Amino acid sequence: MTASKSWRAAFAIYTKPRVLGMIFLGFSAGLPFLLVFSTLSAWLRDEGVELSVIGFFSWVGVTYSIKVFWAPIVDRLPLPVLTRLLGKRRSWMLLAQVGIAAGLIGMSASNSLTQLEQIALFAVWVAFCSATQDIVVDAYRIEAVIPEYQGAMAATYVFGYRLALLVAGAGAFYIAEFSSWENAYLAMASLMAVGMIATLFIKEPEHTVDEVTSQLENKVELALGVQQKQGFGSSLGAWFSDAVISPFVEFFTRNGKSGLTILLLIAVYKMSDITMGVMANPFYLDLGFSKKEIADVTKVFGFFMTIVGASLGGVFVVRYGIMRPLLLGAVMVAVTNLLFALLAVSEPNIMLLAGVISADNLSGGIATSVFIAYLSGLTNTAYTATQYALFSSLMTLPAKLLGGFSGIIVESFSYSVFFSYAAFTGLPAIILVVVLMRRNQAEFTTDSHSP
Repeated sequence: MTASKSWRAAFAIYTKPRVLGMIFLGFSAGLPFLLVFSTLSAWLRDEGVELSVIGFFSWVGVTYSIKVFWAPIVDRLPLPVLTRLLGKRRSWMLLAQVGIAAGLIGMSASNSLTQLEQIALFAVWVAFCSATQDIVVDAYRIEAVIPEYQGAMAATYVFGYRLALLVAGAGAFYIAEFSSWENAYLAMASLMAVGMIATLFIKEPEHTVDEVTSQLENKVELALGVQQKQGFGSSLGAWFSDAVISPFVEFFTRNGKSGLTILLLIAVYKMSDITMGVMANPFYLDLGFSKKEIADVTKVFGFFMTIVGASLGGVFVVRYGIMRPLLLGAVMVAVTNLLFALLAVSEPNIMLLAGVISADNLSGGIATSVFIAYLSGLTNTAYTATQYALFSSLMTLPAKLLGGFSGIIVESFSYSVFFSYAAFTGLPAIILVVVLMRRNQAEFTTDSHSP
């Protein structure tokens, strides 16, 4: 096959129905996110709610960080009637989407001045259903196609997700401006129909538990003393062993000594990107750019550059596998943070800002789609939802904790020092990718020389 044909074949992946279908599922996953965060904060502040009270609403986001605790239920528990009609993944997907729509309708019907607690309860419910939808959509995405296509699946998912963020952000603001916040949330609830219709049209992926995994589950049950599935207590213990304990045992059994290195890479890969993002908007304002200029360049223009980057990431995975694009993404994210350090010591220039934003969003798009593909390849299809929920939680938590110190660094030093520091936090990811690449190469060499 020639290079040109190879590139054509790589781009042709975006014509496959299941890859295109991820746009609609990504939209459904992204729509509720801002509606329980920044858009909700804007609604409450516009209605005169105190900032201290609005701050407490940010705790709703904890729901997304602890989804790993109920992921085993989504992975293993069938839903009455729905699972028989739709299958394991689609039944949970539809239930979560209906729950999100119902919660948004409840928020739209609540008075922000006299029913604030009710809005808070509905927001928690929406976040819970949204996190549940994330669990099952991630599981479907991994199970629906072969590993080679995961980068493209991630790219179309990112496109749909980002499009939903625009709708739930700018779209909700427009509706609120010309009508009301209540109608804005009602309109967002109706848009959940996009995900529901997609769920009804997609095909349920195959679910298999291989013999090796079955033997592992039996060994874990035996070690825990719950292998005799007689009586409610023993059956519950066996279910807990298979659904909760075995996914972690299986991961370390399969990856051996590389298991801890892989988890460490997951924890630090997005650290440079997330750390920088905390101070991005304050930085643009402090440089003297207007809110319109910031919105035009970072939100609208940046959106398209992210999509281009995510699409390229999917193509790179098809062309070159996972590890080389993974290293490219880590290097590009760290280097673009140095461009922000250059911007910090330069005279404000809208073209320079556009150039830096282009590089940042392009590299971020590549890194995101490739990293999602990498995480997808780490899961066992017997435990897709549980293992991926663990990875996605680990992916953001350390970076968010480190990002809390961003303001202190800027105030104590300068923006240029901060962005240099953010670039430096990307070095561990680069080193760990190289370590894993060399370890994989050494194992391949060993296997190829084995009799």
